[in-house]
Amino acid sequence: MVLACGLGALLALAGAVGGAAAAERTVVGHSVQGRPIVAVRNGEPSAPERVLVIGCVHGNEAAGMRVARRLIGAAPLLDAALWIVPTLNPDGVAADTRGNAHGVDLNRNFPFGWRPLDGLEYSGTGALSEPESRAARRLILGIRPDVTIWFHQPLDLVDRSGGDAAIERRFAQLVGLPLVELSRYPGSASSWQNHALPASTAFVVELPSAVGAGLVARATAAVRALAGEYGSPGIGPAIPILGTFP
Repeated sequence: MVLACGLGALLALAGAVGGAAAAERTVVGHSVQGRPIVAVRNGEPSAPERVLVIGCVHGNEAAGMRVARRLIGAAPLLDAALWIVPTLNPDGVAADTRGNAHGVDLNRNFPFGWRPLDGLEYSGTGALSEPESRAARRLILGIRPDVTIWFHQPLDLVDRSGGDAAIERRFAQLVGLPLVELSRYPGSASSWQNHALPASTAFVVELPSAVGAGLVARATAAVRALAGEYGSPGIGPAIPILGTFP
């Protein structure tokens, strides 16, 4: 089922009580070239925990989309709803480029710490200059995820990204990758999110350059296990969903 983008559609998906747990799709925005950016909710909208997974930000780092597709097709969890965006950068995926169709590195285009950058990390004309970044911001501030996982490549690690270290460490254990603190990049999505929503945790998972079926399965299981553990009673209260977007 595909729903239109907008406040009403997102709130209906995020805040409704009861209803079927079947995966529902909503278009949360469009790329520079007009391709839809789709978010899929797998799980009950009233679940106590919301976990957001972004499968691909840089178009030439698309292995996380395989994890996203498996999460979409999996059975719903009892205590958590998964929100899954297979790719935030459909134009970059189509062109096999790091940036979007404007050549902007979307992971340098978010407001926290934004500054002008050139080259492969071109950060755009200003913070949130790109429709893809604005779509991510709308979705994140609309559903207020408790945990967000941003997939990248090719460093083969889990980044200590500035959120709850216990959550990041637990995911690293579940997926079997080392937990390493990388540099804080200006305008990065996870840094902005941890700053804007300090009661939640956003972190980066760097898959290796070559990703086999075993790692895809392990990463999928790790996301579901983390969501199930964190959504269980007595672990990490969910953040109430706001009725309006800022």
